[in-house]
Amino acid sequence: MGSTEKPKLAIVLPCYNEEEVLNETIKQIKELFDKLLENNLIGSESFALFVDDGSSDKTWSIISSKAKELHCIKGLKLSKNVGHQNALLAGMHEVTNRCDCMVSMDADLQQDPNAVFDMLEKFKDGYEVVLGVRDSRDTDSFFKKFTAQGYYKVMQLMGVDLVTNHADYRLMSNRALNLFGMLKEKNIFIRGLVRLIGLKSTIIKFKNKDRFAGESKYTLKKMLTFAWNGITSFSVVPLKIITFIGFLVFIFSLFLGVYVLYSVFISGSAVPGWASTVLPMYLLGGIELLALGVIGEYIGKIYTEVKDRPPYFIEERAE
Repeated sequence: MGSTEKPKLAIVLPCYNEEEVLNETIKQIKELFDKLLENNLIGSESFALFVDDGSSDKTWSIISSKAKELHCIKGLKLSKNVGHQNALLAGMHEVTNRCDCMVSMDADLQQDPNAVFDMLEKFKDGYEVVLGVRDSRDTDSFFKKFTAQGYYKVMQLMGVDLVTNHADYRLMSNRALNLFGMLKEKNIFIRGLVRLIGLKSTIIKFKNKDRFAGESKYTLKKMLTFAWNGITSFSVVPLKIITFIGFLVFIFSLFLGVYVLYSVFISGSAVPGWASTVLPMYLLGGIELLALGVIGEYIGKIYTEVKDRPPYFIEERAE
């Protein structure tokens, strides 16, 4: 892209049962494109791709209808619900080599669309990955704020390279998209994978807003699953923790053995068979189950990778 040539921008927005907010989202995205065009920041062929992640409401009908009305709106319908990360992945694959840069954002209007201006300025300055970072969590409940901060701290302790308070609001150049496409793993954790690319990157701050309408589709169960997937996809620390626990149990067992011998032969206060049977049984049994569970998670991921099944299937496109 030449220095005076305006970049072709693609905005990717995964959607799941967002009929309540989608019309307003499309309206604001269209207004964003108009402002960017007026300021000569993007080319006229720029577009937004809404990815319907197997919604059961009118999400796809709204997307397909708006795609016929507005040339800057396009749609991609997945055959079933595959989760936010895979829906975003589908959108990223779809726009690769069709744009100069891509911005991914959520469809619920919590991420301020005007931050795209700052992202494009950074892109113009030569940055190929621009991460959107929340400037505060004032709009979150105490529980959400506490768990989110704890999540980032745990991930960083596990050795995962993450930027605190960065979700999936980011700009990536087309070169970054192509390099990202070389990553073929199925247990996808995009926030971590983007950091592996290693191209010139920076961050911009944005204000997070309340949802315009509807309810969050990210339940506590989904958030916990997402967090655990991120840890096991990028860190072997849990396996090392098992080794460390095994060492501690070994040391503890030595002290327990000394205590049992003391109780039996010196103090004479031991209940026959209790200390040497019940306590080790519960302790070692619990640790073994925990270890098997963690190892099983890693084996399960290997099983998924080896099968090499596509992470999504495209049912329909709207241009």
